[in-house]
Amino acid sequence: MKNKICLNCSQRKHCGDSFVSWIFFIIGLIATVAIRVVTVLMNISPVYGKISWYIGVGGFLLFFIYKFNINRALSLVIEKENLVEKARTQKSLSANEYNLIAEILCNLKLEKERINYFFIFVVSAIALFFAVYFDFIKQ
Repeated sequence: MKNKICLNCSQRKHCGDSFVSWIFFIIGLIATVAIRVVTVLMNISPVYGKISWYIGVGGFLLFFIYKFNINRALSLVIEKENLVEKARTQKSLSANEYNLIAEILCNLKLEKERINYFFIFVVSAIALFFAVYFDFIKQ
């Protein structure tokens, strides 16, 4: 019985990213910027601020549904194959189980995740700066 956890298998032979994962990565970046510019746009025009808020929240909703499904699929396979217990007890693994572990490790080492976290940090710091500027300095 062969288990497939690869949700985007077409490009995953060498830990590559799928086209779908890039789409959701871009959605996440757009949502990050949109939600962080709300304060700035509200000072320009409340309509722009609201549009930005909807884009940000809607984008995050899509992005996190995608990430939740990926993580849930990985967790289900880990549980179904009892991989944690097999690793702890150092039981020998089948070729399929080694492939499953390789797929899980590929998901953990993707560069997009680190880029995403860094991008969120930088854009959040910039948004905080402008929020303080508009709320306290520009008054």
